[in-house]
Amino acid sequence: MKRNVRLEDISDGRLYGSNDMVKADCHGCKGCSDCCQGMGGSIILDPYDVYRLTTGLGKSLQELLQREIELNVVDGVILPNLKMAGEDERCAFLDPAGRCSIHEFRPGICRLFPLGRYYENGAFKYFLQKSECPAAHSKVKVSKWIDTPQLPKNTAFVTKWHYMMNQAEELVQSAEDEAFGKNLNLFILNTFYLAPYDGGRDFYEQFEERCRRYREIVPGQDGE
Repeated sequence: MKRNVRLEDISDGRLYGSNDMVKADCHGCKGCSDCCQGMGGSIILDPYDVYRLTTGLGKSLQELLQREIELNVVDGVILPNLKMAGEDERCAFLDPAGRCSIHEFRPGICRLFPLGRYYENGAFKYFLQKSECPAAHSKVKVSKWIDTPQLPKNTAFVTKWHYMMNQAEELVQSAEDEAFGKNLNLFILNTFYLAPYDGGRDFYEQFEERCRRYREIVPGQDGE
């Protein structure tokens, strides 16, 4: 999801790499779940998030769409996001005590917070969002905070997926044929999300296989 704001207005003015120290550690949140409530449709899931959730929970995305996940149009592309439920709009994965029930395989946006990603020149850096989290923070290494296996591979995937979705958005918005946009959206949803992932296989290999299928229908439009 794109944010039409100036970086200097929402950050501490610095960009960070994965080996940098950043003041983001909130010490286990200590019972706070403010960032897990009232988020609307902003916790968007990428294919790796869905891979981790479906394999971690032993459920298909279709099953999760019945309660915990919903679909929304994001900049012209249909994408899944965590569902906020009830009057207080709590994440559907929060337990009665206000703790994350999927912490081990929580989505990438949740792992980042209060960090964000700043994309530029075919890559990205991290930035610290100011005034987003009320907790007192101490310094932690970015890679430790994100806590994602095979981080270099994941970084390459996140970058490719971001620019791929940018291209898909442009294609949908510029298409003169409305059916093309609809079909492209359905292809992305079915190919990268609804088609089950094999938990016994490397995610990144499966993602590349699906990217090859994407290139067959949209040549040269996979973020490369």
